[in-house]
Amino acid sequence: MRLALISFHGCPVARLGEKDTGGMNVYVLNLARELGNLGHYVDVFTRYHDVEDPQIVELGLNVRVIHLNGGPLLERKEDLAFHTAGFTANMHEFTSQESIEYDLVHSHYWLSGKIAAEISRIWEIPHVSTFHTLAKTKLRAHAGEKETSYRVNVESEIMGSSNTILVLTEKEREDIRELYGVPPERITVIPAGVDAGRFNVEDKITSRKRVCITDKETILFVGRIEPIKGLNILLDALKTLSNSRDLQLLIVGGNLSGDKELTALRERAKNLGISELIDFRGSVEQSELKYYYSAADVFVLPSHYESFGLVALEAMACGTPVVASRVGGIPSFLDDGDTGYLIPWRCSEPFADKIEILLENPDLRAYMGKSAAQKAYQMNWSGIATKMAKLYGSVIEEYGLRQAV
Repeated sequence: MRLALISFHGCPVARLGEKDTGGMNVYVLNLARELGNLGHYVDVFTRYHDVEDPQIVELGLNVRVIHLNGGPLLERKEDLAFHTAGFTANMHEFTSQESIEYDLVHSHYWLSGKIAAEISRIWEIPHVSTFHTLAKTKLRAHAGEKETSYRVNVESEIMGSSNTILVLTEKEREDIRELYGVPPERITVIPAGVDAGRFNVEDKITSRKRVCITDKETILFVGRIEPIKGLNILLDALKTLSNSRDLQLLIVGGNLSGDKELTALRERAKNLGISELIDFRGSVEQSELKYYYSAADVFVLPSHYESFGLVALEAMACGTPVVASRVGGIPSFLDDGDTGYLIPWRCSEPFADKIEILLENPDLRAYMGKSAAQKAYQMNWSGIATKMAKLYGSVIEEYGLRQAV
């Protein structure tokens, strides 16, 4: 098969942890690579994010990332919808010049879905849509979230025109059915995977030396620095724990300069009197992440909403137990009491309690870490990509039969 993946606002080769780069980028990157390894030809279309971006980046066997103009480089994500038509035209021009024809287009996020719906119509090929986050779900999860009715309407239109909606969890399928009124039979569930070759258990002492941290009890957070990630909860939990323990918190993600959310967190930490316990590392190269995961005693993800929660799965693959919110897709792979703990309440006390249980009991921590790694390795990307290819094949076949009628 020749496949076009669209990740308009999220480039799979962008530096992770900065604004608008996270789990979706990793998902697209690994999916494309593994599909290429299976013998399929994959082009990932994304907008230019940097003046130094080459137009074409070879990702591996049969796989390319193609950068196209899609609005000003520093355009706010909120305004990118104004540039989808131009990106669609540029995508059509690029493929025409190269005389490429695709069998299927797979979009990631609603902005990409808007583009893919038009591409699907022009090229007369089927469209598989994956949203990764949904406006209505985010609004329900966290009172501080702001989403436009325009996005909600576009998401509904994309769902209506897609040949198949692909989601990562049963919870997301239920959300789409309940909030958008889409029949469940139009929705396919295939989970995300973890790159077992990149994320694996490393020696803790060696890892701590590599990431330059002291030998204290270590809590880790990795992700974008946004209110919906619940970092205020983690800081409050750290304040409680600091009264009786010698510990440190590593926060990986965000931009260390000019990031208003990170600045607000620093101020909150100062007001709580725990600034000296927190090490803000900013975004790091993905190749270094496994050493951060392995250096930590506990990984914490206190999000108000996660469509999947890929960083938690990566931490598990590195043998680190996870304490996370019982939201979105996290319960689909984190087994409460076996690979970590799921917290149903968005407040600091239960997070502090479970973190302390793990810090206090090294044998329990070792058991959960081993169980976490075993569970993560069952969710490898090669198996996931095989399921995806099978889905694509069935969608293409069904589309062809409909067109022949």
